[in-house]
Amino acid sequence: MRYFLAVLATLFGSPLAAQGIDETINSIFADYTGWYVSLIFADLPGTNFSWIALWLVVGAVVFTVYFGAIQLSGFIHSIRLVKGDYSDPNDAGEVSHFQALATALSGTVGLGNIAGVAVAVSIGGPGATFWMVIAGLFGMATKFTECTLGVKYRNEYPDGTVSGGPMYYMTKGFKERGLPLGGAMAVLFAFFTILGALGGGNMFQANQAHAQLANVLGDYPGWITGVVIAGVVFAVIAGGLKSIAKVTEKVVPFMGIFYVLVSLVILLRNYDEILWAFGQIFEGAFTGLGVAGGFTGALIQGFRRAAFSNEAGIGSAAIAHSAVKTKEPVTEGYVALLEPFIDTVVICTMTALVIVITGVLQQDAETGMYVWNAELGRIATEGDVSGVALTSAAYAQAFSWFPPLLAISVVLFAFSTMLSWSYYGLKAWTYILGEGRMKELIFKIIFCLFIIIGSAASLGPVIDFSDAMLFSMAIVNIIALYFLMPIVKAELSRYQGKLRSGEIKKYEG
Repeated sequence: MRYFLAVLATLFGSPLAAQGIDETINSIFADYTGWYVSLIFADLPGTNFSWIALWLVVGAVVFTVYFGAIQLSGFIHSIRLVKGDYSDPNDAGEVSHFQALATALSGTVGLGNIAGVAVAVSIGGPGATFWMVIAGLFGMATKFTECTLGVKYRNEYPDGTVSGGPMYYMTKGFKERGLPLGGAMAVLFAFFTILGALGGGNMFQANQAHAQLANVLGDYPGWITGVVIAGVVFAVIAGGLKSIAKVTEKVVPFMGIFYVLVSLVILLRNYDEILWAFGQIFEGAFTGLGVAGGFTGALIQGFRRAAFSNEAGIGSAAIAHSAVKTKEPVTEGYVALLEPFIDTVVICTMTALVIVITGVLQQDAETGMYVWNAELGRIATEGDVSGVALTSAAYAQAFSWFPPLLAISVVLFAFSTMLSWSYYGLKAWTYILGEGRMKELIFKIIFCLFIIIGSAASLGPVIDFSDAMLFSMAIVNIIALYFLMPIVKAELSRYQGKLRSGEIKKYEG
């Protein structure tokens, strides 16, 4: 493998020159995107609290209050729906409630949990985990709202296929309520979806896949990983090599289960430290434990990583959930609210606990405060690693054989996420520019070029750009949800009335 990498580097000059390609790409990318990242994450006047974090927090709280804490009152019913208790086999749609949930989770359970949590904890301290969980719990109501609308305003075609998502409920929902600008908002959302596909759904995935491969194989230029992954992705999305995608779809869920099981084993082996780790999380949530920014720094990182991990409010989940078999849109809202709970409240917390317990974050023995590396802008870590490499180092403390398996998992997670987001991005691209093979091919080429850029650029600029693009989607989407939430309220009241009257019955078998 090392020989193969050396040959590729030779094709582009010496290893030093090859590394220079990475530096050039990173410099250009950071220069051209920095201004927009600064705009999205700008602090509110007179505070050190970013306005976009407040935007997500307020939205989630509004939906929670408006729907009567649906994440609590509807939790048991959500589980019954996933079990298929109310599923009519004759309903329109392509997949069951369980399949829709599994599909959406396969896109969110991945690098957001593995690398994203490590980023949050290393910058915001263990306390960022607390705010990730809070964001996940409130985000359940946001997911309920957007996925109910995704099903209600989907297009159903004679062949049984469906298309849905924010662009559809912005146009059709606004028209139904007699509101203007629905079409303009849909176009703006589509534009941000394209950028989100290139950022969080592409560059961050490629960046962290390279980071873990380099962690296992030894350091080598990132563009090499980018070229290889881009070639495989292009072969699938443009060349028709669907067999690769099918294998990935089968393997990725097992990788997710494997990751969760290993996390559980590590926590059980260190059960006597779990309460201490939770103490670090709670104390850090309000004091920062030496982290720059203190309480606010922990909160902002928690909400940033939670949004990236479970995508509540982003709008992408509404696309995946719109294909479910159901006559009742609210049922998929119920099912979707389980996503942030499983993804953020459970799995992200497990990752954070392992990182804290294994001691890869450096603490001052006398004060108990975490050692801050001002030059890198994060907590000092064992080996000065961050992102997925930090998670890998933490798990390697318990199992030395874990990093190579994590590298395989990360590449597969990244690959499957890229395929999903290439589809989201393509749908947005054609929504704006229209259908056509050449138009689609242009997007696919651009998408693959960004894989190379993401692999070569450093984590900081990549993750800032990725977050900025996803949060841009959330700005437009949450505005639409505010205007359309009365429709969701009416759907919820109608559905609950049918449940009480017995009109909606349980199905056996």
